[in-house]
Amino acid sequence: MRTLKLLAAAFAALLVSFSLVAPATAARVYNFDTNTWETQAEAATTRRAPRGSSIPREIVAYSGKERPGTIIVETSERRLYLVLEDGKAMKYGVGVGRDGFRWAGTHKITRKAEWPGWTPPPAMRKRQPELPAFMPGGPDNPLGARALYIGSTLYRLHGTSEPWTIGHAVSSGCIRLTNEDVIDLYERARVGATVIVRH
Repeated sequence: MRTLKLLAAAFAALLVSFSLVAPATAARVYNFDTNTWETQAEAATTRRAPRGSSIPREIVAYSGKERPGTIIVETSERRLYLVLEDGKAMKYGVGVGRDGFRWAGTHKITRKAEWPGWTPPPAMRKRQPELPAFMPGGPDNPLGARALYIGSTLYRLHGTSEPWTIGHAVSSGCIRLTNEDVIDLYERARVGATVIVRH
């Protein structure tokens, strides 16, 4: 009888400890509006804020000669176009290289990554010595939620933890999109796709 009571007490203690631990291990989701990780319950009750960028993603008419799947960055417009079928393109607002960091060229997407880590190049660390040698992926990482690597360059199409910079010339050469937009582009674009960056 005593053994049965001990087993019952141990089982009750296990249930109590599980109920205390279970909420901490509940599924967490990334809230793009608040730029934080939240439980699903928190995310459902969070009041939706503006995206941070006033430039909406939209499908537009496109008459260029590029094949579907081609990515075109028009730096002077601060827009990126993903060429679709039937004379259409998905248009995204982007942040581009500031003065002295603008570039143009044609390359291919060589790699894609979710929540990528970031290693600032040596020239950037020389300009900004406070930068870490490496920053793991996550909501505070400057590369944001996704990155598409452009050829053998140091540049990427990537998300940002600063969505208000979209539509401006602010980067060291990379092309940034809101995290929501870069996730959309990431799902649509393939490794090997042509990327054309124009002034």
